[in-house]
Amino acid sequence: MMQRYVLDAWALVAFVESEEPAASRVKALLAAAEAGAAELRASVINLGEVYYRIGRKHGARLADETLAELRDLAMEIVSAHDDLVFAAAQLKMRHSISYADAFAAATAVAQRAILVTGDRDFTALADRVQIEWLARR
Repeated sequence: MMQRYVLDAWALVAFVESEEPAASRVKALLAAAEAGAAELRASVINLGEVYYRIGRKHGARLADETLAELRDLAMEIVSAHDDLVFAAAQLKMRHSISYADAFAAATAVAQRAILVTGDRDFTALADRVQIEWLARR
């Protein structure tokens, strides 16, 4: 079975902002997905998180351009359907994480995927979600 990965907002922002070494790992995962050697996914909620972070820092036009570029990548955007909403809510109920982070984790669990992040808030979920930890300088 092909390895699946879920990119959270932390990983996507690191990629967009070229924050190394995390950006290089995300690029490698994207290349693997383009070659058909891996599957990449991200929750639409986390895509929204990237959008507002880029917009706050660089303005709405760059946020729009970034969103368009992310949508063109070899990465499936996972909708926030009812099952995922309540799975995320259960994680939020039990753990001290943001609701957006809960969506990333719930997406990884539902997709049987490795969550790719550098956000240490996910440490509390390490027993529930397989995590690949990224770093940036």
